This record gives sequence, C-alpha cells and structure tokens, in this order.
Amino acid sequence: MFTFAKDNPALLGSVSAIVAVICFSINDVAIKFLSGDYALHQVVLIRSIIGSIFLLAVIVPISGGLPALRTRRLGIHILRGSCVVFANMAFFLGLAALPLAEGVAIFFISPLVITVFSVIFLKEQVGPRRWAAIALGLVGVVIVLRPGTAAFQLASLLPLMAAFGYAALHMLTRYIGRTETAAAMSFYIQMTFIMVSAGLGLLMGDGKFAGTTDPSLSFLFRAWVWPPVGDYWVLVLLGVASAFGGFFISQAYRVSEAALVAPFEYIAMPMAIVWGILVFDEWPDGVALAGIALILGSGLYMIWREARLAEVDVPDTPRYRR
Repeated sequence: MFTFAKDNPALLGSVSAIVAVICFSINDVAIKFLSGDYALHQVVLIRSIIGSIFLLAVIVPISGGLPALRTRRLGIHILRGSCVVFANMAFFLGLAALPLAEGVAIFFISPLVITVFSVIFLKEQVGPRRWAAIALGLVGVVIVLRPGTAAFQLASLLPLMAAFGYAALHMLTRYIGRTETAAAMSFYIQMTFIMVSAGLGLLMGDGKFAGTTDPSLSFLFRAWVWPPVGDYWVLVLLGVASAFGGFFISQAYRVSEAALVAPFEYIAMPMAIVWGILVFDEWPDGVALAGIALILGSGLYMIWREARLAEVDVPDTPRYRR
C-alpha cells in the first residue's frame, strides 16, 4: 500500500494530511457534542478501544499484517503516545468551555510551532518568504483571539498547551518515521490512550472529584455513566475517525517534511467554522473572520510556494525553501 510514496512523497504526505484533518475535525465535533454528559477519560477510552479494533481489523491487514506492528523503539512510541495524549486531553478540555472555531483558532499555533521545530530539531530549511507567511498566520491567530476578550479566559490556555504537545508529537514522528510504519505509530498511540484513560477512570471515574461548575473541570472530573443507545453511533464514529486520523497523520509526517505537511492542517479552520454554525449555532463575527482569512492566506501561500519549488527542484540537490 502507498507504493507510489517512493516516487512522490510530497503528494502522499499532502493527501494523507488532508484525510487526517477531516477525521480529526469530525472527532472534535463529536467530543464537544459529548462533553456535557460524559467524563473525558471515559469518552477517550471508548474511542480508543473502538479505534484499536478498527485499526487491527482494517488498517493493519492492508498495511502488511501484524509484522507491521513490530518495533525496536517501544520507548519512543510511548513518549510519542504521551505527547498526543497530553495534546488531546488539553485540547478537548478547552473545547468543553470554548466555541469550536475559537478553540481551533487558538490551537492553530501548532502548525507554526511544527514548522519552527522542524528547523530547530530536524534541520529542515525554511526561507524568508515562508517565515513571513508564518508571521502573517500568527497575526491572524492573534486577531481571532483578540487579547483582552473572553478568548483569554483560563480555558483558552488549554488549546495553547495542546499545540506544543502536538508539535512535539510530530517531531518524534519524523524522528522514527523512517523505520516505523504508520500502522505501528497509530497502534501504539491507541494503546497509550487506553492505558492513560483507563488509569484516570480508576482514579476518578466514580465522580469523587465532581461538583465544580467550570465546564472544563466538569468534563475531567465527571463520574462515568453507561451511554444511552442513541449515543452509540457517535462513539463508533469517534473510534473510526480516531483510527483513520491517527494512521494518516502518521503517514503524512513519516514520508514528507514537516514544513510541507503542516500548512495542510489549516483546512481544519474553515471546517471548524462550518461545524460550529451547523451543530452548535456558533457564528464568528467579522473580526474573527478577518483573522481566519489571514491564517488561511498564509497557509495557502506556503502550499503554493512549495508547489512552485517542486517544479524547479533538481533531483539529489539540496533545496533552500525560499
């Protein structure tokens, strides 16, 4: 599977990133939809069990079977899984208190952080034009947040924390991507989610810490409940979206440079706006839309610039990304 990656890894990375973003966007909506009735660790445990079953039944067989899960780098997988658990938990707790588009906008510092991290840790080269695009995107994020408004409530720090965890996750993906399969990376993340969420359930699943009125803390400390039949389809959708999203984002960062893949994650911003309107009746105002336009503009410029450079790239010759 994905044998054309050797000939065109940039295309594979781009397509994989787009599929992953769609899956993660569905995941965000479903988590926020359930955040008023369940404990976060219960939702994550159910999601991860379903995702693991789907991964083993569908994705692993088409990725080479169980041998694709073999690894000699279990420690790195656990560290990587811990990063994504931290990022997910922080982000979802933030979504419980923030409008969907606002939470995603705060989190959107992550593609910028990923690009910067790719230069610092992976020695990838990003030229002045792309640095300018990154700066423009950061200005857009600030406009969306509007310092001094409700966006800077305590809960707004949670997606910001998640962004750094997410960036660390993908640096580790690039680090082990040449020796590990995307199926293996996705599988060990699911296992980490199961262990952490099950542990949190044993610690606080009885609701002994519940009682706060804060939406984020309530989502964390609420007692576990048996899901009604009407929520089963949402939980199954969560699991499938998690399995697909984890596999394809691992594939994207495994085969392509982080600075190429990261801009495609900006697709999540307009999706968050649409989901916010359709599902939660959250309408962004003109100022927020202006900031979002800057974020999208910077991302699209980086994508366009990468495509232009690919047209003139000379095989086996190092390329400076202007």
